[in-house]
Amino acid sequence: MTGPQNLQTKAKHVKATWAQHCNKVLFMSSTDDKDFPAIGLDTKEGRDQLYWKTIKAFQYVQEHHLNDADWFMKADDDTFVVVDNLRWILSKYSPDKPIYFGRRFKPYVKQGYMSGGAGYILSKEALNRFVEAFRLQKCSHTSSVEDLALGKCMENINVEAGDSRDTIGRETFHPFVPEHLLIRNYLPQTFWYWKYNFYPAVEGPGCCSDFAVSFHYVDSTTMYVLEYLVHHLRPYGYRYRYKPDQTVAKGDGQHDKNDENNEVKN
Repeated sequence: MTGPQNLQTKAKHVKATWAQHCNKVLFMSSTDDKDFPAIGLDTKEGRDQLYWKTIKAFQYVQEHHLNDADWFMKADDDTFVVVDNLRWILSKYSPDKPIYFGRRFKPYVKQGYMSGGAGYILSKEALNRFVEAFRLQKCSHTSSVEDLALGKCMENINVEAGDSRDTIGRETFHPFVPEHLLIRNYLPQTFWYWKYNFYPAVEGPGCCSDFAVSFHYVDSTTMYVLEYLVHHLRPYGYRYRYKPDQTVAKGDGQHDKNDENNEVKN
């Protein structure tokens, strides 16, 4: 999701970094730009127009690209996404299930709703239900607060707010840049963030899964830094400590299935 004023200052850096790892990318704007290219949704610009843009973007995708993918993500032009980690989360779910994922917040919606800044992703069935809900007037543009309004609509049409945490309960979608979460006391305890999280938020390195999916408020320079750190930097000889498909949560701790096997063999 972008705008004419951001194509060269923000969107082009998304296009040059993490968008390269997507199966298909569409840049949605208020007006067409055939050179970039960007799709015009015939809306006004401004934060209060974001939900209109989101509604029209999903309507456009459902009409023109429904069969091009199984899952459909909305991300801002200052959001960085680790697409391979997103694929891992989605691999456990069917796109025929009405579900969506993101950073789950809790106020105002019983099942919670997904942070707009961290990005959220709809299954094909969720996308179909969302578009159909506006056609049948089961949902409407009741608020300019995009993520909350979309979350209320999803609850109304029985689209599940999925749990995107990893197998040991760490968050994968993040509404801020890494340093805001990794550095203790960076965000004061009076800050709204601590009250909005559906699951208890953690300060410091435990804030974020090793398989993090997204970070928000990422400037153009940091887009390239994250792209390098995620896809290129590797410490020589490092033995990976977290194997999510071999680790299961158990009570307040966790254990590795390989450890179980070793115990049996010994």
